[in-house]
Amino acid sequence: MYPNAYNSYRQTQIQTASPERLLVLLYDGAIRYARQAATAIEKGDTRQANEGFVRCTDIITELMSTLNFEAGEIADNLYRLYEYLNYRLLQANLKRDSQMVNEVVGHLSSLREAWVQISATPVETAPATRPAVSINA
Repeated sequence: MYPNAYNSYRQTQIQTASPERLLVLLYDGAIRYARQAATAIEKGDTRQANEGFVRCTDIITELMSTLNFEAGEIADNLYRLYEYLNYRLLQANLKRDSQMVNEVVGHLSSLREAWVQISATPVETAPATRPAVSINA
């Protein structure tokens, strides 16, 4: 019974979240799965590591798809950063290198924190930062 209640709560939380909050939730998921992969590498659990890599890469790919390239340079730079993060995850998976994963976690954590700050900023003081990402809720 409790897992269903939790899943219902999470679903409602996602459906009612602002675009900025959805981005933060995506970053949370990517960070969680990357850490899962790093821990699995250290334990020698190849299957669990691969699952973490795949899920983290899927989330980063989703973040790439939310970019609004009409916003200009910020979207272009984020796209290149996301490409780099996916590349590092691929390399980390091939080499079973948790340090590479930790690098990705660091970048994702910085991006997450930036979106937390942006979402706390009143719209009228940060209009240029919002259009780089477009999420259709």
